[in-house]
Amino acid sequence: MTELGARWRSARPKVAGLHLDSGACSRQSFAVIDAATQHARHESEVGGYVAAAAAAPVLDAGRSAVAALTGMSASDVVYTTGANHALDLLLSSWTGPRTVACLPGEYGPNLAVMAANGFDVRALPADDIGRLAVDEAAAALAANPPALVHLTALASHRGIVQPARELADVCRDLGLPLVIDAAQALGHVECAVGADAVYSSSRKWLAGPRGVGMLAIRPAFAERLRPRLPPPEWNLPMTVLERLEHGETNLAARIGLSVALGEFLAFGPERIRAGLAEVGRLTRDTLAGVDGWRVVEPVDEPTAITTLAPTAGADPQRVRAWLIAERGIVTTYAEVQRAPFEMAAPVLRVSPHVDTTADELATCAEALADATAQA
Repeated sequence: MTELGARWRSARPKVAGLHLDSGACSRQSFAVIDAATQHARHESEVGGYVAAAAAAPVLDAGRSAVAALTGMSASDVVYTTGANHALDLLLSSWTGPRTVACLPGEYGPNLAVMAANGFDVRALPADDIGRLAVDEAAAALAANPPALVHLTALASHRGIVQPARELADVCRDLGLPLVIDAAQALGHVECAVGADAVYSSSRKWLAGPRGVGMLAIRPAFAERLRPRLPPPEWNLPMTVLERLEHGETNLAARIGLSVALGEFLAFGPERIRAGLAEVGRLTRDTLAGVDGWRVVEPVDEPTAITTLAPTAGADPQRVRAWLIAERGIVTTYAEVQRAPFEMAAPVLRVSPHVDTTADELATCAEALADATAQA
């Protein structure tokens, strides 16, 4: 195990089995768990609102950390309950025409939020593995500009890094706002690319708690938003971001996220991103030889996500369940609903963090072969 992996693992409780599911929910550290627990205890001791006031510096530090990872300012950041909540806040507050351009492989729940907010969705051009075709996209956006451009920088169903910075340059030249879904990307790949808004969840590669996320919005873009609550006609002395951030929330989870962000920055974002890319290459090399499965991503794709498509009729859902029940190995079953306009069949996703070893991946490959035969 690398020194980085050893430090990452030693900061966490011992895993019960083999956790290869960080793309869904990473393992929290002792410090994150303790911080959330301590705040809950403090609420009981002094009252929730007194405890909230005392926690303000920790929450401010979390906003500063999000700002560092998104290339924005701490004053541009609000906490949410997760990525879908952040997107809904953003789209429901948009005052312009309701047209949005995104990739054919857009995340299904994002498409549902777009539809619920009355947005007409246009497809951006992509290559045969779902990566944005930048030059073609630039031409399409110039010829028929939408009100917003939305990019999921790293998808849930396929570990392909999108050219977010290049698209941000295109959108800037065309005067089009770019919104980035960084739920899989933040802490995994570079996200400070010049977007107008970036949102993410806590629980994936940052290894924070569930039920909390963040939304970062540049001031010029925020000026174009009109949040529903409180009603704008009340003319209350509140900024757009103050109106977007819910006051009644699980503050312990926000504190846990702040601590997780601090730990992530202390480990070193570039170092962790490099470690994730390396474990991804190792995973794809190791699993490529398992009969009945095809690795979707190029072997050197700089992510820790490996997507396995069945080639001989295996059921990814049954295989995942067998791996958990029989070997204690946690992976992800990715159903078609994750990308309804691109996926033709379900897949199995393996997403280790930086502490996963070559021996553990070999164990996974052996178990996958057994699961395929049994399930």
